[in-house]
Amino acid sequence: MELKLDPSRTALVVIDLQRGIVQIPSAPRPAAEVVARASQMARAMRAAGGTVVFVRVTPSPDLKDSLKPITDAPPRAAAAVPPEWSELAPELKPEPSDILITKRQWGAFYGTELDLQLRRRGIDTIVLCGISTSIGVESTARDAYERGYNQVFAEDAMAAREAVEHAHTTRLILPRIGRVRSTEAILAALK
Repeated sequence: MELKLDPSRTALVVIDLQRGIVQIPSAPRPAAEVVARASQMARAMRAAGGTVVFVRVTPSPDLKDSLKPITDAPPRAAAAVPPEWSELAPELKPEPSDILITKRQWGAFYGTELDLQLRRRGIDTIVLCGISTSIGVESTARDAYERGYNQVFAEDAMAAREAVEHAHTTRLILPRIGRVRSTEAILAALK
């Protein structure tokens, strides 16, 4: 099915492409490729009259908002992060018109004003990309689905820690809640 996007009702939502995360090895592609494609889509979205949202994750300074449930694979212990950790990757070149959302958990909707900002702008479709496919992107996608947003996932503008995580999410989860496409297809749909 041909992808068609109305830029006036579409937002690019970029998940966690920040200094502290893009330095971690990723698969099936390096973070630099993910950042380059996200930057390309951001420029195209702005040029077409769409909305660009950058989401970053960082703990609160006192670390008291860190989750502590009992799990088989415990998360890394919460620790104070250097100030530059949550700065967006400089290659993204955010514009003053872009929306910046700071989240404290995996999903970009939980405890943030993302839904409010999208609805105020009449957005009904989001294009998602970022790191990590199986955590931040997938959590945000599931929440967006439950809120009724149409979604398009830029498969080649995502990565995870391991290729198997990325493949599981892009092949089995995301097709059930949206459309998985390439950056090239998304750029063509914005013209």
